Amino acid sequence: MNDMLYILLGATISAIIAIPLGIFIGFRYRKRVAEAEIGSAEAQARKILEDAIRAADTKKKEVLLEAKEEILASKNELENEIRDRRAELTRQEHRMVQKEESLDRKTEALERKEELLSAKIKEAEDNAAATAKILAEQTATLERISGFTAQEAKQALLNEFAEQITHEKAQKLAELETVFKESADEKSRNIIALAIQRNAADVVAETTVSSVPLQNEEMKGRIIGREGRNIRTIEQMTGVDLIIDDTPETITVSCFDPYRRDIARLALEKLLLDGRIHPTRIEEMVEKARKEVDAQVKAAGERATFETGIHGINPDLVRLLGRLKYRTSYGQNVLAHSIEVSILAGLLADELGVDSAEPRRAGLLHDIGKALTQEQEGSHVMLGVEVARKYHESPAIIHAIEAHHDDVEPQTITAMIVHAADAISAARPGARRENLENYIKRLQKLEEITTAFPGVERAFAIQAGREIRIMVKPEEVSDDDMILLSHDIARKIESELEYPGQIKVNIIRESRAVEYAK
Repeated sequence: MNDMLYILLGATISAIIAIPLGIFIGFRYRKRVAEAEIGSAEAQARKILEDAIRAADTKKKEVLLEAKEEILASKNELENEIRDRRAELTRQEHRMVQKEESLDRKTEALERKEELLSAKIKEAEDNAAATAKILAEQTATLERISGFTAQEAKQALLNEFAEQITHEKAQKLAELETVFKESADEKSRNIIALAIQRNAADVVAETTVSSVPLQNEEMKGRIIGREGRNIRTIEQMTGVDLIIDDTPETITVSCFDPYRRDIARLALEKLLLDGRIHPTRIEEMVEKARKEVDAQVKAAGERATFETGIHGINPDLVRLLGRLKYRTSYGQNVLAHSIEVSILAGLLADELGVDSAEPRRAGLLHDIGKALTQEQEGSHVMLGVEVARKYHESPAIIHAIEAHHDDVEPQTITAMIVHAADAISAARPGARRENLENYIKRLQKLEEITTAFPGVERAFAIQAGREIRIMVKPEEVSDDDMILLSHDIARKIESELEYPGQIKVNIIRESRAVEYAK
C-alpha cells in the first residue's frame, strides 16, 4: 500500500516537474519558429520593396521619356504654327502695302478731281453771274417794252393759268357727269322703276281721329254720365279726348297716339254693346280693350314677318314690330312703311343679283327704334341699333339700321340697298304728308342756303321744293363757275337740309342790255 502511494507520489511529482519543463521547451521552440518566420517575411518584404523600387525607376524613366516626347512634339507643333503665322503676317503685310499704294493712287486721283471740280465750280459761278447779268438786262428790256414789272407779269400769267385751269376743270367735270349719267343714272333708274312697279303700296290716309257709331242719341247722355263722370273716367283711363257734338249718332275719339285711340275706341264699343256704363265698368272694359290691342300688336308683328318672308326674329322684337302699327311718320304708318321697305329692298337685291334675305330683314327692322322713342330718349336710329344688338341681330343688319339715315357711311351692299329702299318708300307720290308749317320752313331754309353763296342774286324754290331756281350775277359768275357753284350748292343742301327724294339745282345766268328811247 505504501509502495503504491510512493509510486503515485513519484509519478505526481514527475508530472509536476515535466509540465513546466514542457512549457518552457515549447515556448523556446515557438520563439525560434516565429523568429525564423519573421526573418523570412522581412527578407520577402525587402525583396518586394526592391522590386517596387526597380519598377518605379523603370516607370519613372518611361514617364520621363514620354514627357520628353510630348514636349518635343508640342515644340515642333508650336514652331510650325509660329512659322505659319509668320507667313500669314508676311502675306497680310504685303496686302497692306498694296492697299496703301492703291489708296495713295486713289487719293492722288481724288485730289486731281477736286482741283478739276473746283475749276468747274468757279467756271459755273462765273457763268451764273454772267447769266444773271444777262437775265437782269433782258428783264429790264422786257419790262420797258411791255410796260409791266416782273411781279405784275407773273400775276397776270397766274391769273391766266387759273382761268384756264378753272375752265378745264369745269369741262372735265361736265364730261365726267355726262359719262356717269349716261351709265349710272339709266341703270339705277331702271332698277328703281322695276322695284317700284313690282310693289303696289297704298296712298297715305292716316288721321288722328276715330268715329264710334251709336245706336241712338240717348247713348250720348249715358256716355257723358251724371255730372260728366263717365266721360271723364274714359278720358283719364285712356288719355284721349271724346268729342260729343251735333254729329248724329256718332262720337269722335281724338288722340295723336293711335295706340291709345284704338284702346278707347274698342272700350267704347264694348261699353255700348254691354249697356252698363259706369266708372267701374269703364275701367274693366278699358283693361280688356288694352289686352286685346296688345294681342293685335303681336299679331301685327307676326303678320309683318309673314308678309316679308322673314323668320327667326326674337319674339320680343316681333312684338316691337307690331307696335309700329300704331306709329306714324308724316302721316305714313311706320309698320306699313317698314314692310314696304323690306319688299323694295328684296326687289332691289334681286335686280342687282345679290341675296335678298339680308336686305329684306334689314329693311323690316330699319325703323324698329321708333317703337321706343316715346319711352326712351334718343333718336330712333340709335335706339334701333341698341335693340337690334340686344336681340343678337347680325353686324350687317345693325350696320344697315345705323346707316339708313346717313348717321354713318354705308359700308355694305345691304346698307346701300336699305338706304335706297327707305328713300323710295318715303319719297314716292302719296307716301307721306307734311304739315304746312314744316313745308314752308323747309322752302325758306332752301332759299336761305342758296342765297348765302356769293354771286347769287335771287333764288326761288318751285315745284313743291323739288327744284331750286337760282339767278346769278353775270359779271361775278362765269359759265364755268356755274358748274362748280351748282355742285357746291347741292352739297350744302345735302348737309344742312332734310327732305324726301331729291332737289334739282337749276342755275340761270343771263346778260341784259336796257336802254330807253326818248
